[in-house]
Amino acid sequence: MGQSVGAKKKVAILGAGKMGSILLQSLLRDGLLSPAQTWATVTHPERARLLKDKLKVHAGTDNQEAVQGADIIFLCVKPQVVADVVREIRAHLNEKQLVISIAASVPTDMIERALEKEVPVVRAMPNTPCVLGAGMTALCKGKFATRQHLEMATKFFDAVGRTVTVDEKHMDAVTGLSASGPAYIYIILESLAEAGVKVGLPRDVATLLAAQTTMGAARVVLETGDHPALLKDAVTTPAGCTIDGIMELEEGKLRVTLIKAVVKAVQRAKELAFS
Repeated sequence: MGQSVGAKKKVAILGAGKMGSILLQSLLRDGLLSPAQTWATVTHPERARLLKDKLKVHAGTDNQEAVQGADIIFLCVKPQVVADVVREIRAHLNEKQLVISIAASVPTDMIERALEKEVPVVRAMPNTPCVLGAGMTALCKGKFATRQHLEMATKFFDAVGRTVTVDEKHMDAVTGLSASGPAYIYIILESLAEAGVKVGLPRDVATLLAAQTTMGAARVVLETGDHPALLKDAVTTPAGCTIDGIMELEEGKLRVTLIKAVVKAVQRAKELAFS
């Protein structure tokens, strides 16, 4: 699959920061990018040297140089600077190239307007578990992107986890749920481990129990397709331990707190590109 996606194409990754470098490393590892055909940009020359040495890609600080002749351009810069970067590179872009933006909150039409030409744009919202091939990415296409462009972008993200195509109006909701979501899960997981310590377990054992339980429960949902409530009921035996634990969760308003956390993150996502 890798050979047919990006390995023979020149690919530029603008902004190889946290999420950009996760994607860069994962796609190189899976053979979807070839180091000789990959250009990455960062803000600091020292960081560029480290990338060159570690990943054997072309790396520098010049976005214009990176995009010249590139078939695919990944925009991985911060939302607030997307428009500036696009204006900086637009003279070197044409309708035969594909721009894939992972900038939270930045609509495809904002990028298209800044480009001032009919360049295909696909917007993607990945999350950090992409680093282990367990990511979740939602994608949508802009005005000039075809189904083929969307499929090409999807293949990159399929290599680092699961993908879903949504209407662009849902992308901020995706940001608040699956892109921010790992942080919520880490807090839940940490809390479960702390509880294990509280009742006498060694911390490493408690953390292992909590992490594997979290992963196992998620896999059951994904692989059975059963509603989480149904799966919860299967664990909850009459007059058993689990129902006592669930009562505490309900009293502590865990459900409504998690719902409010996602809603709040989505509200912030709507503002991000414009702040």
